[in-house]
This record gives sequence, structure tokens and C-alpha cells, in this order.
Amino acid sequence: MEFRGVAALSALTLALTACGSGTSSGGGGDLTIGLAISTLDNPYFVALKAGAEKAAAELGVELTVVDAQNDATNQVNQVQTFTTQGVKAIVINPVDSKQAAPAAKAAENAAVPLVAVDRSVDEGKVVSEVASDNVQGGTLAAIELGRAVSGQVVHLQGIPGASASRDRGRGFEQGLNSGGIEVVAGQPADFNRAKGLDVMTNLLQANPGVKGVFADNDEMALGAIKALGDRAGKDVQVVGFDGTPDGLTAIENGTMAATIAQQPEVLGRKAVEQAVKAARGETVQEVVDVEVKVVTKKNVAEFRK
Repeated sequence: MEFRGVAALSALTLALTACGSGTSSGGGGDLTIGLAISTLDNPYFVALKAGAEKAAAELGVELTVVDAQNDATNQVNQVQTFTTQGVKAIVINPVDSKQAAPAAKAAENAAVPLVAVDRSVDEGKVVSEVASDNVQGGTLAAIELGRAVSGQVVHLQGIPGASASRDRGRGFEQGLNSGGIEVVAGQPADFNRAKGLDVMTNLLQANPGVKGVFADNDEMALGAIKALGDRAGKDVQVVGFDGTPDGLTAIENGTMAATIAQQPEVLGRKAVEQAVKAARGETVQEVVDVEVKVVTKKNVAEFRK
């Protein structure tokens, strides 16, 4: 998992990518693949995009990327546009798994293979789903939080309609019996750092005695850490999800106890590989699992590659 230079890449991407606009990369080959990504205002998805671009370059295909800016309706429109532009396959990272159904239908009607990456499409035909085991990751997060604290904890949830939010929450609930922690409050913060700060501030007012926080991604965890101030890493422990550069830094600084690291570059690369196979009529792997890993202060250096 390589995150080197993600911050710079994020800034460059945001400078170049406006709402609904696209960027292309690849080797100018015999086909074009579309990548409809939920948001590039998050270093995790910037890394996923980078992995997809590397795969496209290696395979000699063009990759056109569009940013939905976390707008599910915008994303459906972008996929529909792809189907009129002659792309040979589409990779979708859904903003909302349920609301992605019209996008899947548009691709199916146009006979364009659709690959889901990082999040599933609830209703609709996909030829391959490339994702981490978010249920397992949520369970691991509960185990780590249970090791770090006992008592009351809160859960900062992602976008309610995203499969990753549902699966991480389900896994977290399954892992609660591993320690002496009790969830006293849970509220969506939409995978956003600023919203994580606001939601955590409100939850602290209602639950001043909390001892732990699980956030469905590192961005929300970092918002929670800011809300906690000096309490973070001392009398309140925080566990995140993704393994972003800022999340790793928080672990190194002692304000975050752990994160469940995904491998976004690997997800992006494997999704493009499956899309290219589908476009060329080759055998496609229906489900591609990418391993999740627990990161703590003991092993955080291993993820600084």
C-alpha cells in the first residue's frame, strides 16, 4: 500500500477536476475505460484513482475519470454519459449503493460491462465486485477498541446508503462481545472530517463520559480527534478505518489508537484489470477480495511505504 505523495496528488487532482469533468490517462490503446468515483475530496479515493491510472497505463488503455463529489444523482448522470461516449467498460465507486441502481441499468442497457469497486451496487448487474471485507474490518475495529478501553463508546457512521457504512457497522456490532464496550450513540457524519468534528462535538455534549470512538473512516476519526482535543489518546481512544496518511500520522502521534487499513491503490488497480478483461471478452473474476489490516503504533512504520 503506497501513500507517498498522496497529499500533493490530492491537491493537484482537486485543482484539475471540477464537478462532472473528466481526466484521462493511459497508453492510448485500443479501448477506453470509464471510472466514476464517489469523491476526490478524500485522500483514500485519490489513492484508489492513482492505482486505477497505473493499471490503465500498464495495460495500454485509456482511463477517463469523473468525480461525483458525493452526489448520487450526479454520478448516475456521469455513468449515463459514459455509455454514450463509447467506453468499453465502466468502473463505479458508488456514492450510494442503492441509488447507483439507475447507473447500473444504464450500463446494462448499453451493453457496457460494469465493475463495482470499494462499495457494492445494491440492485443492478455488475460483472465484478472489487472490495475489502468491510464486515471483517468492522469486527477487527471493535476488537481493537475493546482492547484499548472499556465502557461507553460512540460510533461515527459513514454515508447511510453506502455499502461500506452498512458492512462496517454490522461487523462492528458483531465484534462488540470481544470486550467490555457499549455503544451509547451512533450518528452519520458522511465520511467527512468537518462533519465528524461537528457530530462528535454534539455527541460529547450528550455523552460526556464516553471512553472510545469508532469512526467508519479515518476522515471522521480525525474530526472526532479534533473535537476531543487533549482527551484524544488519553482518556478517550479512537479507532478509524482506511489507513490514510493522516490517519497513520495520528497513530504515530498517539491520538488514534488504531485504524483498519485498506489498500486503495490495489482496489483501483484490480478494478481496472477486471474492467479491461470484461471489455475484451475475457474471463472476469466475479468477486475480488482485498485484504484489510490492523494498524497500531506497533506496526504503523510498515505502512509508511
